[in-house]
Amino acid sequence: MDELWSLFWVFAKIGVMTFGGGYAMLPMMQRELVQSRSWATDEELMDYFAIAQITPGIIAVNTATFVGYKRRGIVGGIIATFGVVFPSLVIISIIAGLINTFADLPVVQNAFAGIRACVCVLIFNAISRLWRGSVTDSLNFVIFLAVALASYFLNISPAIFVLIAGVIGFVPEFVVSRKRIGENKTARQQGRQGQKKCQNHQGHQGEDHK
Repeated sequence: MDELWSLFWVFAKIGVMTFGGGYAMLPMMQRELVQSRSWATDEELMDYFAIAQITPGIIAVNTATFVGYKRRGIVGGIIATFGVVFPSLVIISIIAGLINTFADLPVVQNAFAGIRACVCVLIFNAISRLWRGSVTDSLNFVIFLAVALASYFLNISPAIFVLIAGVIGFVPEFVVSRKRIGENKTARQQGRQGQKKCQNHQGHQGEDHK
């Protein structure tokens, strides 16, 4: 029960303190889930982000579901999901009744302008931290550069980019793993042949002694 409450509280805190949508939640998730509580590693969190990007729903909500499920199964997934959306439901319900009254006030417009600038910085910080754990070799850098250029010039769903990048990353590893399996199989065959020759040689020596 304590861990379920922790799941709800952590994701509710993320939900209530984050402005700017799902991507703005990424740096807070990285700090709370990886650095503070060790509920996930940087690599796992990147996997959650990738899967959340290609599944229906908001990336932050989907990520909360994945982390909650990892910690406490289905119940944990439900609690974490409810925790991250609960503050938004309350705040949006309140704002919806007041937005028409206060939206045109200069102080409100200036406040949202400042929030948008802050959100850009938070997203940039999250990207810089995730970059160090994701772009670790030349292949990953090529994928990053290709997706960045294609997403800028082409009007294609991000889910397509994630699927293509996953295939590109999978194929070399699959080829290498198959090669290793073949090498291990060859080594085992050679080892069995060597043992057989050794046994035959020992058998011949035994006959010579007789």
